[in-house]
Amino acid sequence: EALAQVLAPLADVFDRTAHPNLLVGMDLADDAAVYRLNRETAVVSTVDFFAPLVDDPYTYGAIAAANAMSDVFAMGGEVVFALNIAAFPEGLPPSVMTEILRGAAEKVAEAGGLVAGGHTIWDEEPKFGLAVTGIAKPSKLFRKAALKPGDRLYLTKPLGTGALLSALKKGVLTDGRFLQDAVASMTTLNRHARHLCHEAGVRAATDVTGFGLLGHLWEMADQSGVAVEVTVSALPPLPGIIEAFEADIHTAGESRNRAWLAAHVTSAPGVDATHEALAYDPQTSGGLLIGASARRARKLEQAFARDGLPLWHVGRVAAGDPHLFLH
Repeated sequence: EALAQVLAPLADVFDRTAHPNLLVGMDLADDAAVYRLNRETAVVSTVDFFAPLVDDPYTYGAIAAANAMSDVFAMGGEVVFALNIAAFPEGLPPSVMTEILRGAAEKVAEAGGLVAGGHTIWDEEPKFGLAVTGIAKPSKLFRKAALKPGDRLYLTKPLGTGALLSALKKGVLTDGRFLQDAVASMTTLNRHARHLCHEAGVRAATDVTGFGLLGHLWEMADQSGVAVEVTVSALPPLPGIIEAFEADIHTAGESRNRAWLAAHVTSAPGVDATHEALAYDPQTSGGLLIGASARRARKLEQAFARDGLPLWHVGRVAAGDPHLFLH
């Protein structure tokens, strides 16, 4: 909402009507920009970067790459190439920088793309990410605004990276396996999940990142003009996150998400507080949030089961004014 206020005076600068081939731009608040080249091909473009979440430089680079590429997959696209965006302290050992870039490059290669260059500046705090370019078929884009009443909602990764990483950093949680599980989730690409969504004919999807499950689901509900019912007990937690919440570990991002969504979310009496917190927790490189009709939902479930990928049914779409109901 703050960004919308910043951009409002610039509406004439971002006038999409003057550019009919710009299928997704600043005005639509989707996961990436999309520009149509012809009937069969559109360019999908996105950028993301952040400060280190983990101590290991290679892992940091891999997480940053998976997170940046996720927006291309969330639009139904395939990654072609990426450009590094880096800010490093002058005293940072070159070997650390090398490992960050190596982690990112190998993750982009895993996605079928390549790192083609980038730009680096000096800064007191390290920051790293990528500008990612992909391609997609214009008629098969995934969109936030494509939810329909009766759709079933699915999630492809567990939740909890925000508070879990905070608890590990503060020493509230000390089991290294919790970090391993979180890293495994954050470095898992959404590429295969995207492929299975195409196979099932899905058209409504987004990825779950900083706004948390409910923030990104609200964007889908609002743009689609529908109400959504979320089964909070069905939300999949990362190992250790429930213990983190029980130790009263919450992030500033969760607080911001709650404040932003206060008028758009209603929780039923008796909703478990820890699972409710999970729904607001900001994610890094989270999974795809998918809406599918009953027929396509069956195909989706069968495809994920066949390929051994996790898939959680977390809610349903209903007719009504845009709102999120937690039960």
